[in-house]
Amino acid sequence: MATDRDANGHSEGGTNTVLGNPKGSTDPSVYNEHHKNFSEAPLPSKPDAWIQRAVQLAAILSKDAVVREKENKSPFAEVSLLKSAGLTRLLGPIKYGGGGQSWDVAYKVIREIVKGDGSLGQLLGYHLLWSWTSAVVGTDEQNERTQKAIIENNYFVGGAVNPRDNDLKIADRGDHIVFSGFKHFNTGGVVSDLTVLEGVYEDTDKHIFALVPTKQPAIQFLHNWDNVGLRLTESGSVNIDPDPEYFNNPLGDAASSNPFSISIQLVFSNLYIGIALGALDFASDYTAKSTRSWPYTPHPVANGAEEPYILQRYGSFFAHLRAAEALADVAGLKIAAIYKDRSEKRDITAAERGEVAEWVASVKVVATDTALRVTSGVFEVAGARATASKVGLDRFWRDVRTHTLHDPVAYKEQELGRYVVKGEVPEPTWYT
Repeated sequence: MATDRDANGHSEGGTNTVLGNPKGSTDPSVYNEHHKNFSEAPLPSKPDAWIQRAVQLAAILSKDAVVREKENKSPFAEVSLLKSAGLTRLLGPIKYGGGGQSWDVAYKVIREIVKGDGSLGQLLGYHLLWSWTSAVVGTDEQNERTQKAIIENNYFVGGAVNPRDNDLKIADRGDHIVFSGFKHFNTGGVVSDLTVLEGVYEDTDKHIFALVPTKQPAIQFLHNWDNVGLRLTESGSVNIDPDPEYFNNPLGDAASSNPFSISIQLVFSNLYIGIALGALDFASDYTAKSTRSWPYTPHPVANGAEEPYILQRYGSFFAHLRAAEALADVAGLKIAAIYKDRSEKRDITAAERGEVAEWVASVKVVATDTALRVTSGVFEVAGARATASKVGLDRFWRDVRTHTLHDPVAYKEQELGRYVVKGEVPEPTWYT
């Protein structure tokens, strides 16, 4: 089923439910100049060029990020920019018009986008994950068909997959199966073309995935996402009425050795690192331009940018973030290697998967601690006036604080402790 879109692959703003976002949605036409520039430029072909494309887009998004977050409109326009820039096709096969890049590049691209806008970086990260679903739980034929459709139509993919909710119910109707139920969180669904559903087959413990067109009566968004951070991710609730129309045949269950969940966890960590890097860039620019020095000291200096304690704190923030990036890049290469070397036979062992999972857990611990420290600490070096709402420095901490509560980092530390002391690798779950 095709969705309504223009020649550049941009879907119409709006939803398929009477409960539309009361604050409205952004209009893709406001970025027409950028759409034109991106459409006239070829897709990048090298990793560095893809990262530079992300840097370019993050600069565009950062210009009005504070205003857009306050307005809290559904970000159709900004998602259309992700599409025009080609970032939604980053992982797709080159033969269908995709970028053909690996996951280590994707993590770096996500990190760049969240520097400019945490919500749009999360939306991109989740899209790349959900558009990858068929590669890990589908047959080869399903994956080819799915990738071809997603890439050629430049679809944006959301996901009604929240493991802590009750599962969607799947019933057998003879010639087809039916999903139904409710999910409290559905990141990106409102602004998506396709939605990933996941549920449990009746009278079994078998989980099944399906891609469905978002714009259909069976999918009803409640538009109730009003959290302190990541406000533009459209992560609110969704009701799935029975008998949604499928985009293609339902996909299979995830095997216990599947690396998909650790791929998800590393997206999370790169979100935190990228947001903290964005906070550091934003705050250091503010300090250079606006932070005043403290006059009541034996050795006063001319301005905030000359204050020794301020420079010391920025240096510490920078060093810790560099270390977090380096650790994240190592883990990204390990995940990319799994997909490159083991995807065809899907024969990764539990021990091999567990080893990579502990690299990813290490990143999660370091990224969480560092991002929270940096995004709150920048206020101490930017000064009291930086707390003004119009400045917008607070959005970085709010974004990190919101998402780092997704799954308790304390359990990652315990998991790592069992690995170090007992040599145990984690049992595969949605969170390990």
